Amino acid sequence: MVKLKRNLGPVEAVGLSVSVMAPTMSMALNVTLAVGAAGVAAPLGFAVGTLLVAIVGFSFVFFARKTTRAGSAYSYIGQTFGPRAGFIAGWCMLLLYIAGGSGSAALVGDFLRAAFADHGVHIGGWWLALGVAALLAGTLFAYRDMAVAARLMLLLELGSICVIVYLGVKILTAVSATGGLTAAPFRPDPSMGWWGVGYAVVFAVLSFAGFEAAATLAEETGQPGRAIPVALLGSVILAGLFFVFASYIQVVGFGVDNMKALAADEAPLNTLALKYGTVRMATALDIAAAVSAVSAVLGTLSAAGRMLFVLGRAGLSEAAARVHPVHGTPSVSVVVVGLLMLAGLLAWAPFIGPADYYDNVGTIGVLALIVAYLGVTLAAVTHAVKAKSMVWLALGLLGTLAMLWPLYNSVYPVPAFPGNLWPYVVAGWIALGAALATLRPGVRDAEP
Repeated sequence: MVKLKRNLGPVEAVGLSVSVMAPTMSMALNVTLAVGAAGVAAPLGFAVGTLLVAIVGFSFVFFARKTTRAGSAYSYIGQTFGPRAGFIAGWCMLLLYIAGGSGSAALVGDFLRAAFADHGVHIGGWWLALGVAALLAGTLFAYRDMAVAARLMLLLELGSICVIVYLGVKILTAVSATGGLTAAPFRPDPSMGWWGVGYAVVFAVLSFAGFEAAATLAEETGQPGRAIPVALLGSVILAGLFFVFASYIQVVGFGVDNMKALAADEAPLNTLALKYGTVRMATALDIAAAVSAVSAVLGTLSAAGRMLFVLGRAGLSEAAARVHPVHGTPSVSVVVVGLLMLAGLLAWAPFIGPADYYDNVGTIGVLALIVAYLGVTLAAVTHAVKAKSMVWLALGLLGTLAMLWPLYNSVYPVPAFPGNLWPYVVAGWIALGAALATLRPGVRDAEP
């Protein structure tokens, strides 16, 4: 049987996690959502979110040090609670990656449309064609060579991050000259309190969604017991610092008394670039966000392909478990998830627009993600109890509590339509996964 090609290192593992998180794209969209929840304290929400995700990350590290099999949550939970539970966890992660990749493809066209609009060129519905092109190109790269794809993802993302850092330095310099720098963004907004900060943490978790993607490369990475943990925690720490910085410059750039304008702005980085820079800088930021979205498409395709591969190997489908004899990639699974992403993009996005499509599928994906994260943290707790390790027990319990907070805030108060439907969509997806795990005999007998 052909095996996955083991030719990756820590750099490629970090590249996959960073690309799935897509920091630049996240900061172009999620800060306004966090401001709507926490007001001026949005950066505090990202700081708290970084801490909580890092705590959850330790549960992934606990298993990554011991497990060298691909599958991430599938393998970790399966080892603890059995193959069926592991299958459902992997099924949830698969939904996250497919939803995230399809939503990111829509944003590629949306950001490029904004870049053209800066110069008076309006491309109308052609944003969809650009998104489809990004998805097809990403599928080709993920199909052929993971090493090249991972390095490309990392380079694309680092380049786009540099553009925001440059804008941030200009904003901080200008605001400092007028005495506008303040620590207010790191204190709860008096009008919203800690509840608002807690709700903002939901969007912080959304920004971190996919940090665990490096663990799907365990069978393709040299010394995975060392490389994968480094990639997991390194990605969270670096992304967290960037998220806090990017949210802070947006808050002080708009002005702490102008949060309603920031929350309502559909392109805050573009607005800030025009205020503190030039039209060319605004265009550069739009292109950087589009590049980040391309990187996210490629990253989610790679992660989803590997997750479907391990589910196929666990008994879902023999075809999905095939490895390309030349490229050493899960080529069949990559093509399947690419087609699923394309189907969602074509069938849904044109009717509601790219931004709303990303918001809807992103929310669905994150709800599934939180369920899988809870499973991993509870699995870590179970192993810690057996090993009588108080440190890992504490970290596992803290990780479980950390995920219960944003889960609660995601469903209560009940979101407005259509957001109130998404928990039922995720519940239906989990039910389908449970049915497959029960009806497919191979799943019951699989060794995660």
